[in-house]
Amino acid sequence: MQTTEGVVLPGERAPVRANMDRWRAGLPPDAWPDTLPASGEIWRRDVFATADAYRTGSATARQLLTAVLIWAYGPIGYGPWRATRSLDADPHGKRLAYALEEVSTPVPDEDALGTAYRRFGDPDQARLPWLGPGLFTKVLYFVGYRRGVGGVQPLILDRVVAGQLPAEAGVGRNGWSSEEWLAYLRWAAEQARVRGVEPDAVEMALAIDR
Repeated sequence: MQTTEGVVLPGERAPVRANMDRWRAGLPPDAWPDTLPASGEIWRRDVFATADAYRTGSATARQLLTAVLIWAYGPIGYGPWRATRSLDADPHGKRLAYALEEVSTPVPDEDALGTAYRRFGDPDQARLPWLGPGLFTKVLYFVGYRRGVGGVQPLILDRVVAGQLPAEAGVGRNGWSSEEWLAYLRWAAEQARVRGVEPDAVEMALAIDR
């Protein structure tokens, strides 16, 4: 289990703010995550709580995806529309569950992370509309991150992060392969070790506008 309840994570600057009434009105009722705060001020800890509930069987894969997308899109007007398109393409959450199978274990290793990434990107396995790497790495982060363990951990890789990474991280500007993602995770793990912080604190320092 994550140990983030009631705690602002080191490196996290502010919550995401979302209009929860607008989001709820635009999404399928079965996909609504009751674990999120009604205020619409959503911290990473709140999404981690939904991920914990998913791994223990008390939240569905669709509810998990909704929680991540509300945090990811926040107040962006097209967020509910895009989230609904993703959810509609997987009405029973089977593709999502298959993609997350490898990272729902107690301590997912690099092979598991790479497998999950490739499943999300494969239209024959778990790829969903409007859910590219910039979003599905957020899902992988919340489900697969193990705080306090150190080493290679799943992290968010989107255009903001990629634009701040140095060349030695081994990542291009877009269209990232699973190998590029894993190279970034290894780079972040080493940075975290040197700095004495969690790997996701390295990602947060790169995400200057989130």
